[in-house]
Amino acid sequence: MEYGIHFRNMMEERGIPQEWIERCLNNPDALDDCPDGTRHFIKQIPEFEDRWLRVIVNMNATPPKGVTLFFDRRLRKKNES
Repeated sequence: MEYGIHFRNMMEERGIPQEWIERCLNNPDALDDCPDGTRHFIKQIPEFEDRWLRVIVNMNATPPKGVTLFFDRRLRKKNES
């Protein structure tokens, strides 16, 4: 997978280690395929307060390209209910 400039910037800005990204991509807890051609890989990260990492990848690009990544607060709130 190729990482775009925005993707790399967000990794650095948000302090998300490469290892967590690889874990999310290789063994996601959930996948969400969107009509825009992106796939959302979602993984709970125990060592970061069990927060949910969402990695968004453009699957139409060759090779697939990382678009962005973030800890999804919506999932955290949903799972606390």
